[in-house]
Amino acid sequence: MIKPQVTILAAGMGTRLGKPHPKPLTPLNDGRTILQQQLDNIHAVFGDDTHIQIVVGFKLEQIMEAAPNEVFVYNELFDQTNTNKSLLKALRASHDGPVLWMNGDVVFDPAILERLRQFIDAQQTVIAVNTSAVADEEVKYTVDSNGLVKELSKVVVGGLGESVGINVVAAHDKQALINRLDECGDQDYFERGIELAIEKDGLKVVPVDISDLFAIEIDTPEDYDRAIEHS
Repeated sequence: MIKPQVTILAAGMGTRLGKPHPKPLTPLNDGRTILQQQLDNIHAVFGDDTHIQIVVGFKLEQIMEAAPNEVFVYNELFDQTNTNKSLLKALRASHDGPVLWMNGDVVFDPAILERLRQFIDAQQTVIAVNTSAVADEEVKYTVDSNGLVKELSKVVVGGLGESVGINVVAAHDKQALINRLDECGDQDYFERGIELAIEKDGLKVVPVDISDLFAIEIDTPEDYDRAIEHS
């Protein structure tokens, strides 16, 4: 069994939710924060010794105090860059092997990580997707004739589903993704780096359907209400 490193992207300001604290520290119904729920899920599936990096920026002290046992990567341009630059810093700081990464605002069923395990062991690069909803403002995807991801962005037309913000890059694909993330503009999401690697490097990305499991990115108060109902 291959053990992945895990990265949580938690540098953003999360202004749309209107909370005074970093979005990953938003409390859920069970008393845990979003971040603590993520850490618990990671440890439950991959073990307590899993190497976890948290990319911080906005009010970083609060996140570091909430997770004192983890490793931190600082995106000093958190207020000027998007998720592509946070992921780029994390991948450059990672050691050999695959990296599973997630946005710091995803509330999810740990069974999603269990489902991704077989793809990690098969050394495949994957994105977890929900095929039961295709909202205009979400990151959507299409596939090629082999069923691999072809397009991945918020402007995709005819999307087959939504990316839920939990992804894996295989060890042999990591350098290509690093190179393409480095080419991205400061305001690009990391999905643009994936698209460029697909286009220019022939990166093979498997969409893994997790529609039967709960996962939601907390962008709006309505998203938060749904997460609260589930937790």
